[in-house]
Amino acid sequence: MSNRNTKLRLLEVAHDLIWENSYGSVSVDDICEKAAVAKGSFYHAFKSKSELAVAAFENHWEQKRPALDQLFSTQIPPLERLKLYCDFAVADQLGKYETLGKVAGCPFSSVGCELSTQDENIRQKAHEMNARMVKYFTSMVLELIAEGTVQETDAVELAKEMCAYITGVLTQAKIDNELKSVQRMLPGLLRLMGIQKAI
Repeated sequence: MSNRNTKLRLLEVAHDLIWENSYGSVSVDDICEKAAVAKGSFYHAFKSKSELAVAAFENHWEQKRPALDQLFSTQIPPLERLKLYCDFAVADQLGKYETLGKVAGCPFSSVGCELSTQDENIRQKAHEMNARMVKYFTSMVLELIAEGTVQETDAVELAKEMCAYITGVLTQAKIDNELKSVQRMLPGLLRLMGIQKAI
């Protein structure tokens, strides 16, 4: 296995193991065993489990970004974008549930909450991931304000509230191990924006 393939395999395995379990419960040995990579090769690629986790979540984001760019395209009406995103989130969680038999929640917020007071690099990466999502939602909210669908407000703050709501829904779904709350996410987001009609 080439160095590049070794690194990619570690990134993918680390992300999946940490998302499916927790950062604290997954060891370097676990990651190496699942990735079929020698421990020496691990430390040749990454200085620590923390560095690997940060890189793994960045890698996951890069894989996910083309789908998000498409969902949030300005060529799509803003409320349709919101519906498409919610459908995407439901499908993502359902896929994990069917594979694992449990709700996985949001990988970024799960690890961010677990380690925000212990590992600044991981906290910062989780914060950065959230900020990227806020940008998508801010663009959408600005269009809704411009067309009169949403009342004049601070678009960035409303986008942050919407992302916080999504994080809360995914976290509660993980705690309850059920997908009903995720499937009802769209009406909740519409209420946050003061939109009464269903879409």
